[in-house]
Amino acid sequence: MNTLLDRPAPAAAAALTLRRGAARVLLDNWTGTSTVPSRTLYPHQWSWDSAFIAIGLRHLSARRAQQELESLLAAQWADGRVPHIVFNDAVPADAYFPSPDFWRSSRSGATAGAPANRETSGIVQPPVHALAAWLVHSADPAESRRRGFLSRVHPRLVGWHDYLLTRRDLGGDGLVSVVHPWEPGMDNSPTWDRALARVEPTPPDTFRRADLDHGQPADRPTDLDYGRYVRLATDYRDAGYDDRAAEHRFAVEDPAFNALLVVSELALAEITRELGLPGEPHRERADRLTRHLVDTLWDAGAGIFRVRDLGDRSLVDERSITGLVPLIIPGLPPEIVRRLSRALHGPHFTSPATRLVPSYDLTGHAFAPHRYWRGPAWFNTAWLIERGLRTHGLHGDAARLRQGFLADAGRTGFAEYLDPLSGEARGARHFSWTAALTLDLLCADDADPKEPRP
Repeated sequence: MNTLLDRPAPAAAAALTLRRGAARVLLDNWTGTSTVPSRTLYPHQWSWDSAFIAIGLRHLSARRAQQELESLLAAQWADGRVPHIVFNDAVPADAYFPSPDFWRSSRSGATAGAPANRETSGIVQPPVHALAAWLVHSADPAESRRRGFLSRVHPRLVGWHDYLLTRRDLGGDGLVSVVHPWEPGMDNSPTWDRALARVEPTPPDTFRRADLDHGQPADRPTDLDYGRYVRLATDYRDAGYDDRAAEHRFAVEDPAFNALLVVSELALAEITRELGLPGEPHRERADRLTRHLVDTLWDAGAGIFRVRDLGDRSLVDERSITGLVPLIIPGLPPEIVRRLSRALHGPHFTSPATRLVPSYDLTGHAFAPHRYWRGPAWFNTAWLIERGLRTHGLHGDAARLRQGFLADAGRTGFAEYLDPLSGEARGARHFSWTAALTLDLLCADDADPKEPRP
């Protein structure tokens, strides 16, 4: 395995500087029980952020990485859902919108099993958690076994996956549906526009957006988008967060969300086997999910996975990063791997200023290089695609993406995302998942992977 000591001195020094900078970001953003994504824009605990953060933290402290995941899972609802935000009571209510007073989880979510003593949101985010738990365990198996880490998180992860595969199979085709644009984590992607057009927005003068206090309006979702987000969240809350009772005017099947569930099911199989239980049921579920994903969301003509709008059960004619993330699935058919690799190197996703992958088609009608998920290149999706490339033996492509990631992370002060046309840092700086995944890629090695791969 390559180590810092094996590299030429300048490269070793640069890597050490980058590692120290990333570690400093995670130290500064640590609250004592978990890590905030950003001290300014995101002052609470976010679900898939904590999973990515734990993946990086394992290289600094396996114990702290375990705590990151366990603090999140402690806020799990009785129906199995892991909420996308766990609110910190010490943070002023007006520091973030929607606030705990908006979600009212302990009251409106009581029937669904929301915690009575902890305020959370009522929606979810992508299920990266079992993958993170397995990687955290693999970083220090002896410490993990000594503390009983996997035995504690295992039932919670099983409940989380069961919730998604039962209550969220709204299309009845074996895939998980998302009911709010915040749930896939790619908030204002153009892939949601068609489904969102059916939603009557809440008037902007009825709520106050705290995100504009810390971010440029040109970077953030528009007031129209936000009005629709608020309407959807309000309707879901008023239905008691009941997936069967809610109207779901927005419901889509997202390829990245489902792909991450496939990979986490494979990781859950490894966790289950480590605990002396049969892991085969989880492998079988992963295989079924993969088949459903390919049969339902693969667009062979375009060579990319598409979002499916359950409003009319048709594929959305947009190319976005969500259609490339399924590259992370180990059992993907070789022809699909080849087509996705070609798409990565084609005109739609080859950025002139960064090796990171833009979040939306560079040639698309809705491309906007600064506006959140409508064009900017993100570090977390680059990490997923780099891992997918390595999974399928495309080591040269993975190495180039990894090198670009590390260079851009250091150059931009661990920015939230980049303008793909200029390479300019956008969004928050000292962003936790950028720092955490930098640590992980500093330890990645093609020939001798850092951890067992599910």
